[in-house]
Amino acid sequence: MTSAHDAERELHVAVIGYGKGGEVFHAPLIDTTPGLRLSAVVTGNPERQAAVRSRYPHTEVVGSAEELWRRGGDIDIAVVTTPNETHVPLARAALEAGFAVVVDKPFALRAADARELVALAERLGRVLTVYQNRRWDSDFLTLWKLIDEGALGRVHRFESRFERWRPEAKGTWRDSGDPDTGAGILYDLGPHLIDQAVNLFGPVEAVYAELDARRGAPADDDSFLALTHAGGVRSHLWMSAVAARLGPRFRVLGDRAAFTIHGLDGQEDRLGRGERPDAPDWGVEPEAAWGRVGTDDDPRPVPSERGAYPAFYAAVRDAVGEGEPVPVEPHEVVHGLEVIEAARHSARTGQVVRVGAAPGSPSN
Repeated sequence: MTSAHDAERELHVAVIGYGKGGEVFHAPLIDTTPGLRLSAVVTGNPERQAAVRSRYPHTEVVGSAEELWRRGGDIDIAVVTTPNETHVPLARAALEAGFAVVVDKPFALRAADARELVALAERLGRVLTVYQNRRWDSDFLTLWKLIDEGALGRVHRFESRFERWRPEAKGTWRDSGDPDTGAGILYDLGPHLIDQAVNLFGPVEAVYAELDARRGAPADDDSFLALTHAGGVRSHLWMSAVAARLGPRFRVLGDRAAFTIHGLDGQEDRLGRGERPDAPDWGVEPEAAWGRVGTDDDPRPVPSERGAYPAFYAAVRDAVGEGEPVPVEPHEVVHGLEVIEAARHSARTGQVVRVGAAPGSPSN
């Protein structure tokens, strides 16, 4: 519906960075959200500048973030989708320049930096949120509904995977950089898997992790996390670039039934092909992709809930323009970063680590 968000009330958005994040996950969603205008994209890369001008001819290309800060009041929202180690300094600068801010995952590399960013936003009275789009995946929404309805009974184990087959590392910062600067699969896919687990089953008390680099680069590319939630559920999370055969996306075990589903939500693939997320069938999964609920004796297909990535930026619009709640509360994401810190410590020591414990304080 567009009646409440006509052109007179459009909020102007600048996307900082135009790699895959800016090109695939942010710009198309902003461009198709009523009440938002994709006013500027910040990139100094000539090829990416040309790509912006070709796809969004009415969007201004800005060469640097510093130039954007000088612009002042003609931008309402800044979206930070740049290499991971730059998220905090760019978000801080955007808040201080007077913008509401969306930060791509990971929100920060360290929980302490994330807390400082949240405190700054609160002190300045600015909207701050984190792009955790996998909360709006079709399979996650379907699982949420099943748990909410009690279809699985009491869940005791949650298994979740993001696996790929990419046996050769690329020369990118993400594949070949230093994990201390945010490279590697834990910082890439871990924030999604951890965020989903925490949203479903609550805070994590303890973590055991294996972070392996199989392709000869410093960054981890084959990793596993075992989480113990305060409520008793155990989450097992796999993320890998070297999985020649893919496991189920979810396998969730309850005392009444289990839920399994294979494959990935189709929204990323469609965005990557350049499709517009306001298509009438956006987020609809074919029947062949539906999951199964029940037992081995009686596995029943479950119609997939409709994926809804556009809901994120609609909620950003309402948070900035109308004072509604943000779509992703940053305090929730800080806990996910505490889990990542515990996982890195666990992988170094081979021990179970309590979340929030000081380094060198393993779980009993």
